Amino acid sequence: MERLFINYFETGAIILFGVGFVTLLLHNNLIKKIIGMNIMDTAIFLFFIAKGYIPGREAPIIQGVHKGAAGYINPVPSALMLTGIVVAVSITAFALALTIKLHEKYGTIELDQIMEMRGD
Repeated sequence: MERLFINYFETGAIILFGVGFVTLLLHNNLIKKIIGMNIMDTAIFLFFIAKGYIPGREAPIIQGVHKGAAGYINPVPSALMLTGIVVAVSITAFALALTIKLHEKYGTIELDQIMEMRGD
């Protein structure tokens, strides 16, 4: 039993995802829905980065002596999460711009009131 590794980060990511999902489902305010979506995004990033980390290995930045492929973590999950962060920020900006347009047209950002005004 070399080490006892408990998945704290993965558990935290799952709890965060649940909080974001519940926020997304239970609130009618569009800003709160966007915040819930961002919490879910962050949870996914935390989960994948935690899964990509291997204890005892270093970041793949060679300084001095090369340790071979077994001495470094895989950089692909981190690179994919950086791309995901860029996409998440873009979607958040688009959703906020759409919320501004909805507020200009309907005078509210409460989804149930907007649906009521539309007659749906």
